[in-house]
Amino acid sequence: MEKSLSGLKAAVLLMISFFIVLFGIILTKAPTPIVLMAAGAVVIALSLIWGVKWEDIEKDLLDSLRSMFIPILILLSVGMLIGAWMISGTIPVMIYYGLLILKPSFFLIVTAIVCSIMSVMAGTSWGTIGTLGVAFMAVSAGLGIPPAYTAGAIVVGAMFGDKMSPLSDTTVMASGVINVKIVDHIKHMLYTTIPGYLISLLLYSVLGFQFGSQTLNTEKVAVILSTLGQTFNLNPVIMLPPIVVLFLIFRRKPVLPVFGVGIFMGCLLALLFQDRSMLQIAEALNSGYTDSTNIPMVDDMLHQGGLSGMLDTMVLLIAAAIFGSPLRTAGVFQTIVETVTRFARQAKTMMTSALSLHAIFFMVTGSYYVTFAVLGPILAPLYDRHKLDRKNLSRTMEDTGTTFAPIIPWGVTGAYIAGTLNTPTVDYILFAPMTYLGIVFAVIYIFTGIGIAKTETTSKAAIKKSETTTGV
Repeated sequence: MEKSLSGLKAAVLLMISFFIVLFGIILTKAPTPIVLMAAGAVVIALSLIWGVKWEDIEKDLLDSLRSMFIPILILLSVGMLIGAWMISGTIPVMIYYGLLILKPSFFLIVTAIVCSIMSVMAGTSWGTIGTLGVAFMAVSAGLGIPPAYTAGAIVVGAMFGDKMSPLSDTTVMASGVINVKIVDHIKHMLYTTIPGYLISLLLYSVLGFQFGSQTLNTEKVAVILSTLGQTFNLNPVIMLPPIVVLFLIFRRKPVLPVFGVGIFMGCLLALLFQDRSMLQIAEALNSGYTDSTNIPMVDDMLHQGGLSGMLDTMVLLIAAAIFGSPLRTAGVFQTIVETVTRFARQAKTMMTSALSLHAIFFMVTGSYYVTFAVLGPILAPLYDRHKLDRKNLSRTMEDTGTTFAPIIPWGVTGAYIAGTLNTPTVDYILFAPMTYLGIVFAVIYIFTGIGIAKTETTSKAAIKKSETTTGV
């Protein structure tokens, strides 16, 4: 990048872009992709007027799109996976037995805990949401539990595991970019993660009591079970695809090939057990399961998946790149970091500024891979200077990145969750309290000193070397 803007102009760009986003999405309720692209277009226009070269903007935009390519492929593969597992009867048989076994009073808390275990063991929130999450959503519809409640429980469970698992890429990256031991990083995150997780489980218990006091509509459940039994061959063998997929995920195999195996097995089982033609299977992969059972509530549960069902989410990710890339090109974030470095003289001020900066940067870019890699090395020397252990920073990055991600509608993770669970982000936010309580507890700890690790071993030479390496 040959030219970045002055501090004043960078601040103007940031305020204008946020105003457009907040006004467009919250007040006018315009489609999110259009709002993001409009904000990006205004930022690009002003940047060009103020001397930023188009070639630099274009390069950063292409870099952002390139970083989103794999998430987009995963998103599309999830759409095909759901379509394949619907037409093969895999998800319907999970719904069938889920309705027989699970009760409304403890469904939400079981959902959160099971997703937590799966995500901790596998180290992936996306894999958990794309497999167990979809099945739990369908079961909740049969039990009469609002989808927003279930989506919130799935998100809390999946993100807890993603944050606490030593196998998680976000956990490895957040600790690795600033040279913190991963075990120390995970232990330190317990301070901000466990309170929010326990509060979430308490919420699900309270909500469960609400449904426990109601009489289960056995006639409705009977109709669903009967319809599923008449529509699909519910042979236990068709439960094999999720078992294989989960086993491969546990073995840390790459997500895309694993989902490919799941799609292939779903298609094969549809041919062997559901007497489906190749054309019907292809249509399910493209448009999702569309056959009618003549029972509306069952159709609502089954009509999911397909490539076309993920296109809106894919457009949202592209719009997010158009929104965030020109802000980075114009040097907005580098200017903010330099300001924090210059004025954050006290430890509390510095930590609060670092937390706010990472949260804002993440809200703009929508990707913790970008924010971890960019801000982590820049902010780390500030913690050294104040004799604070760097694991405070790695925890902050996960609090304002990993667990915060599901409630940013235009972010990569938020868009994936909304598309996969077919539930808008704004609907499940209130029922996923762990996603934002981590930040609340982080701020409390900063001002009380509780859970803030200090170090007396950082030498001036080490600080100077770190600052030289990161350019601060």
